[in-house]
Amino acid sequence: MIRWRRGEVRQLLPSWPGVLPCVVAVDTGDGRETVTRRALAYTDLVGRPRVGDTVLLNTSALDLGLGTGGYALVIAVPDRLPADTRGPGHLVKARYTPLQATVLGADEQDSPHHATLREAAGVDGMPVVAADLHSALPAVVAGVRATRPEARIAYVMLDGGALPAAFSQVLGVLRQEGLLAGCVTTGQAFGGDLEAVTVHSGLLAARHVLEADVAVVCQGPGNLGTGTPWGFSGVACGEAVNAVAALDGRAVASLRISEADPRDRHRGVSHHSLTAYGRVALAEADVVVPRLPGAFGERLRAQACALAGRHTLVEVDVTGLEEHLRALPVKVSTMGRGLEQDRAAFLSAAAAGRHAAALLEG
Repeated sequence: MIRWRRGEVRQLLPSWPGVLPCVVAVDTGDGRETVTRRALAYTDLVGRPRVGDTVLLNTSALDLGLGTGGYALVIAVPDRLPADTRGPGHLVKARYTPLQATVLGADEQDSPHHATLREAAGVDGMPVVAADLHSALPAVVAGVRATRPEARIAYVMLDGGALPAAFSQVLGVLRQEGLLAGCVTTGQAFGGDLEAVTVHSGLLAARHVLEADVAVVCQGPGNLGTGTPWGFSGVACGEAVNAVAALDGRAVASLRISEADPRDRHRGVSHHSLTAYGRVALAEADVVVPRLPGAFGERLRAQACALAGRHTLVEVDVTGLEEHLRALPVKVSTMGRGLEQDRAAFLSAAAAGRHAAALLEG
């Protein structure tokens, strides 16, 4: 389903780098009625709408009632086109779509980093935390900084969720507050501090260009799932483990855990973690099991045992991590639940970050 609509910009909302939200009066299609909707304009792609502008919208995700992706998207301001942009680079992201964009890849010939990445054979044992959901990112950062506050942390963004890095307000705040050394967008994702063709070259760029001590690999916000073990975009975190091993890094697997999800397949250790790390990841990783109390903690340890044949299970104490999560400049949230509703989800990701930081000391 693709739904196109025309609308008129009625109000501009507070923006963040690369994104201008606005309120648009949208033609419902019958020619007799309009409704007011929020829309996002990626300013590098379509320019900056003004109040009164006619805009062409894609309302597909909005009409489907999606959560993270439930916005109308500005496709064009047809009466006032943005200026043409020129610059180096021949990496085409969102290829052969109406909004394909050309960017300069860190690993391409015209890049000042090309020689560095051409010679780089690995990531020098750098710990890399793999997680399946974007919501794990700030929690992992909190866990790393709980042990090593001076550590340089880079985010390597996969393309299983949002393609524009600008969509993530969490990422923007973490970068602005100096909690991340930078973001590398890989595959079809774009808009990071650096662009890379693959997760492999993205990890190399994180290490040798951003000079990261620790990297976090996960998809952008807006994952895609089907309720099946294999039909989930976050399964790519298992492939990330393989990439880390190929580059002589230290893979740290963050388990997706929940004590509040109403779906049984996600209670305790999610079936997605068991698939990604138990079936997709062919190389060994340190699978971090947060040391949680009571029957729930026992359930986690029992479920994680299914991964022990291929990986090393590492129990990590979570004492003090909740305070670091609360001290973040962003509110953590996963599947609509915050820290109060699903502490285990965030403590699990933070524990993975704490273990990655401990590897630096080792």
